[in-house]
Amino acid sequence: MTVQPEVPSPAASQATPGGLHMVIGGERVDAADGQTFDVVNPATGKVIATAPMGGAEDVDRAVVAARKAYDEPGGWSSWSATKRGRALARYSALVKENLEELAQLESQNVGKPITSARGEALAVSLVFEYYAGAANKVFGETIPVSRPGLDLTLREPIGVVGLIVPWNFPMNMASWKLGPALAAGNTCILKPASYSPMTAIRLGELALEAGLPSGVVNVVTGPGGTAGAAIAAHPGIAKVAFTGETRTGQEIMRLAAGNVKKISLELGGKSPNIVYADADLEAFGTTSPYSVFDNCGQDCCARSRILVERAVHDRVVELFSDATRRVKVGDPADAETEMGPLVSQRQRERVREFVAIGQEEGAELVVGGGVPDDEALVDGAYLMPTVFDHVSNDMRIAREEIFGPVVSIIPFDTEEEAVRLANSTPYGLSGSIWTRDIGKALRTARAVQAGVLSINSNSSVHTEAPFGGYKMSGVGRELGMHAIELYTELKNVFIDLG
Repeated sequence: MTVQPEVPSPAASQATPGGLHMVIGGERVDAADGQTFDVVNPATGKVIATAPMGGAEDVDRAVVAARKAYDEPGGWSSWSATKRGRALARYSALVKENLEELAQLESQNVGKPITSARGEALAVSLVFEYYAGAANKVFGETIPVSRPGLDLTLREPIGVVGLIVPWNFPMNMASWKLGPALAAGNTCILKPASYSPMTAIRLGELALEAGLPSGVVNVVTGPGGTAGAAIAAHPGIAKVAFTGETRTGQEIMRLAAGNVKKISLELGGKSPNIVYADADLEAFGTTSPYSVFDNCGQDCCARSRILVERAVHDRVVELFSDATRRVKVGDPADAETEMGPLVSQRQRERVREFVAIGQEEGAELVVGGGVPDDEALVDGAYLMPTVFDHVSNDMRIAREEIFGPVVSIIPFDTEEEAVRLANSTPYGLSGSIWTRDIGKALRTARAVQAGVLSINSNSSVHTEAPFGGYKMSGVGRELGMHAIELYTELKNVFIDLG
């Protein structure tokens, strides 16, 4: 999941209307040094709030608060699993009650279409609901051993965990980490991306309203290079979970090595959409544009490489291009909008550079590539959904994660070639396979090196099922009961009965 380096601009004033606050130890606080940065609506280019520019001192404060909430008598880690589950159920209910507020914040903060933002706010509630039910279902084992005795295992919380989340799905990524971490009994320090602090702060406030003790959920805002690095390196933080760009993930691994803290990483992707000649081409053509243009292509799971069997290449290009032209680009506040702006002007320029690179490399620009001609959108970071044909897998637009609304169409001749092309990437996160032949579908699914695959579907994410990638797409699995493993230590106990 690619995110650009966070370099927020210092605000002209350290205290302005619309000022946000971090949540540390149950209190709404400013940065220790009083510095702030601007939060911009990418649909208008206007500043909509200021947020504290937290740093190492603020992370220290959050660690102290989280450690106290974890260790103190009657603290979070000592609550029964059932009691923690009930608190998470209240948290889920409060998110649902405040769904519209959260959706509006997310839409304004990152340019997400309001209909999508409402769906994502509901998904956050459902994630907390799932882990509310999971809290008292974290089981150990009894293990037969050769000596006379009883051997058993316990799953225990790790302690204070740092959760660093990106700007493309701010609420969702926060819930994916908070849910299992809290269910297992950990206390948390959540750091949102600097582009998108608003819903993370609100989730921290709602945790307090739901009755989670002060210090259980702390929210520190600020740049990745300072606040994020401080979380990764802090000796008082026992585990870091990160979603974001691969190079940043590598840096977190280096920083975490100082005290050998546990890490889980959900990183980049360059996912294939494999279309065999016997597939339902109309179903593929009408639904698959949203597998890459949803969220303006800013999605680690985006199926940005269409690998199509040569016999149906022309028909697939026609169907996919026609559907792409019908994608409604516009104001995120409009319920009919299907694709809003990119997260920033900077991100748009990066994507436009890739469009130019594709043309220079000899790919054919079939659809899009430019900015909308609607004057009402001129101030926003908009880019039309873009389709390239006659792409080879060695072109940069086919190799690198663009993180924008750009798709490359690449032909193949055989099943073996389709698999080879799919795997010719350092990433291995997700992908889709389209065929009516179940044997071919399963052979391909077994051969493709990716953690999340869909057959005749573009669906990657299910709350109940594990999510994560192979190779440079990450370490560990989020969601489902598998995520509990990321936030627990496994202890073995032997009782001698001899």
